[in-house]
Amino acid sequence: MGVSGSGKSTIGIALAESLGLPFVDGDDLHPVHNKEKMAAGQPLNDEDRAPWLEIIAERIRDDLASGTPIVVACSALKRRYRDQLVRLAPSTVLIHLVGDRALIAARQAGRNHEYMPNSLLDSQFAALEPLEADEHAFEVSLDQTPEQILAEIHTRLSALTGDPISAATHTEESA
Repeated sequence: MGVSGSGKSTIGIALAESLGLPFVDGDDLHPVHNKEKMAAGQPLNDEDRAPWLEIIAERIRDDLASGTPIVVACSALKRRYRDQLVRLAPSTVLIHLVGDRALIAARQAGRNHEYMPNSLLDSQFAALEPLEADEHAFEVSLDQTPEQILAEIHTRLSALTGDPISAATHTEESA
């Protein structure tokens, strides 16, 4: 989880590959209305995010019902969004990719997102609610290489669960 440009997709794909699990990018699940709104430079509100979160929740539910844990990249910026996703699978572990605004803005400037303009980064930081102590989650700093980030995630998943694969449902950002 994290704001746009935090590396959710990049790290999520690497994590999924390292664990031999499927990867789902929340960006791919946005309804057309959300994509159009963001492409126009308008931030999403709770009403916009509700159907998107339900689509993600259904995907998690379907995969877990078939016995397959998955890695999901999704913003999950607010506590209630995270709670909605975790409600379906209490063993879900949230991994918040954390970096300061300047670092993420620099990363974002080097990419071209289909519908998420860089101008929406401030709205993402404004909406972001920090993890709380009772969440089954941890933060990972972006002030390291992707390989170091992945190694830290593996170590921390193992410490939390004893088995990184059993906790591999991973949430990140989309918008």
